[in-house]
Amino acid sequence: MLGRWRGAHNVPVSAGDSDGDDSFESGVEVKVPAAAEEPTIAHVRGQPASGEALELLSRVHMFEGLRPAYLKRIAAIGARERYQADATIFSEGAIGEKMYLILSGAVRISREVAGLGEEALAVLRPGNYFGEMALIDESPRSADAKAHEACEVFVIRKEDLEDLMFVDRELAYDLLWNLVRTLSKRLRETNDKMTFLAVTNKF
Repeated sequence: MLGRWRGAHNVPVSAGDSDGDDSFESGVEVKVPAAAEEPTIAHVRGQPASGEALELLSRVHMFEGLRPAYLKRIAAIGARERYQADATIFSEGAIGEKMYLILSGAVRISREVAGLGEEALAVLRPGNYFGEMALIDESPRSADAKAHEACEVFVIRKEDLEDLMFVDRELAYDLLWNLVRTLSKRLRETNDKMTFLAVTNKF
């Protein structure tokens, strides 16, 4: 646990800024106007994904080991979003509908603690991802996600992934088996931890 968060410098980011990745910028960009305290978000959909996004997708447990062709199809349904520093990406208790891969900047995962304020749990940097469980269940978010500094994320929506799986049954088959293996691995890890705690009388 990182301890109580005391605030961050508010560094604005423009939805028109370019990071040199032309594979995203060739699409139709929809800019969402925002008030001063709200995030500035840019969405670009339906364009070929960059190698960076494909590499990040391949690191996500539920996509790990999928064929490159499948990863490209999944990446093609994604979009980039840009947030100003300290903007809220999602709030604890909200129903999740997206997963996020960090392309630039940093994202702070935190919770509000009564009497203490915001308690930072982690600060994630480029190459990390979060919110992936939203793609497989409808449980509420367990923490807040905020832009620790101006950031850009690659987003996969649950609805879009479900539509892709409906029309591409081979991809759906491989993805579901991947999910089974991921959940099985997590269950074994949990069992190992519980066994260790029981043996060491810490349970």
